[in-house]
Amino acid sequence: FGLVWLSRPGNPAATSSARGTYVDRDKPAQIRFSNISAAKAVADAIRTSLGPKGMDKWSIQDEKGDVTITNDGATILKQMQVLHPAAKMLVELSKAQDIEAGDGTTSVVVIAGALLDACSKLLQKGIHPTTISESFQKAADKGVEVLTAMSRPVELSDRETLLNSATTSLCSKVVSQYSSLLAPMSVDAVMRVIDPKTATSVDLHDIKITKKLGGTIDDCELVEGLVLTQKVSNTGVTRVEKAKIGLIQFCLSPPKTDMDNQIVVSDYAQMDRVLREERAYILNLVKQIKKAGCNVLLIQKSILRDALSDLALHFLNKMKIMVVKEIEREDIEFICKTLGTKPIAHIDHFTAEMLGTAELAEEVNLDGSGKLIKITGCTNPGKTVSIVVRGSNKLVIEEAERSIHDALCVIRCLVKKRALIAGGGAPEIEMAYCVRAYADALEVVPSTLAENAGLNPIATVTELRNRHAQGDIMTGINVRKGGISNILDELVVQPLLVSISALTLATETVRSILKIDDVVRYFSSKVQTFVKLLLNVICFLLQVNTR
Repeated sequence: FGLVWLSRPGNPAATSSARGTYVDRDKPAQIRFSNISAAKAVADAIRTSLGPKGMDKWSIQDEKGDVTITNDGATILKQMQVLHPAAKMLVELSKAQDIEAGDGTTSVVVIAGALLDACSKLLQKGIHPTTISESFQKAADKGVEVLTAMSRPVELSDRETLLNSATTSLCSKVVSQYSSLLAPMSVDAVMRVIDPKTATSVDLHDIKITKKLGGTIDDCELVEGLVLTQKVSNTGVTRVEKAKIGLIQFCLSPPKTDMDNQIVVSDYAQMDRVLREERAYILNLVKQIKKAGCNVLLIQKSILRDALSDLALHFLNKMKIMVVKEIEREDIEFICKTLGTKPIAHIDHFTAEMLGTAELAEEVNLDGSGKLIKITGCTNPGKTVSIVVRGSNKLVIEEAERSIHDALCVIRCLVKKRALIAGGGAPEIEMAYCVRAYADALEVVPSTLAENAGLNPIATVTELRNRHAQGDIMTGINVRKGGISNILDELVVQPLLVSISALTLATETVRSILKIDDVVRYFSSKVQTFVKLLLNVICFLLQVNTR
């Protein structure tokens, strides 16, 4: 059973081959316009969240019913249910920008959407997609040259400039009113985990953000040491000075048999002997821990059996050892680097050389909203810090964490590429002035900034063009005052890497979409079986009708 599509006479878009099969010459163009339309829809969805006066999005996840309020582009797109392949490419574009620069995740998608809109107009004029793609690449290269030329070098010792960059990143967030607290915290956190003279990047895994419900964002703090959300396992010891800290990865509980084995106890004497053996076994473990000089014990979480038995906890309490259990496996590396300790997998390796030392380990009461464990004054500290994020509810805490992460990424950008450029749409206007066709798409950033700030976008962009034509390359949109001014004087700055990354990644994505002229669908084995069954049924019905 087969299907043969025949061309209709007089249809210029349809031709017939020697076999009479249907050939649609318009299909590649239709595929391109479909891809462009789907991608533009994603860009338009988050366009209103660009800039300090941008709107927030309310995301509701159907599976759990969780609610998220944010204007972070990467977060919005990550939670958006996107089905079209081209639209998914813009979601991946935002992720790539988040990984590369950590900021500009909304701008990069908005720019890509505007570039695709420009492509659509050029395609309608009959220009070949390859020509458009190559021209856009040349324009992007020129744009990078313009950005580099208008940038200014930055020294990591210039704390004020770093603060201005972090503050600019935080101004568009829900927690922007706390930027005076969060910006210095972000700068200090990065500077404490690197050597400013030799650093070429920042490992953000060395900065641990700990979320604790309760209080307000004003209660957020930077801690030089370790912060744990677990509770002290015994009430006897909650504060230890001159702490010697051990981290164990084995259980302080009686050993158990394998799954296939069992022990049969036939009388009370045997039961008493088993209990005495267990008691002696655990007591021996605790004595070896105490002999090494340990007075603070961290125990990794175990999924096989109890990491800490009640009897072991009793002995540890008697020996005045502070105990914290349920330490997550993924936190082990950070804890060891912070405290200078080493993980201990067996009691035979529990020696004084494996312990870390600190001035103070204590359980801190957070004014009725729970407790935290702080270990500070480490003798051999690694280059790590901890940030405690507080908030009245889960939504506020999560948004504060995202905002701090973006601010940390901005400072990391300055460490990787020590140069700044003006914000407020100034770099996009300058590039637009240099490269015209590509330019109209780039002007979507200042136009959207003006629109979201309640200004006339056409008049604002026109005035910006005139000012940049006169050589005022630092002129941008002053959202705070609602006008146009020298944006550097207003301390609105951003890392050069953010703009370069957004420009290059957006252009690469647009070029990839332009090169696509067909869609191939892969069906799973179940779908293929269903289609075969359906065709067999159709064949049977046709045979019945012919009879």
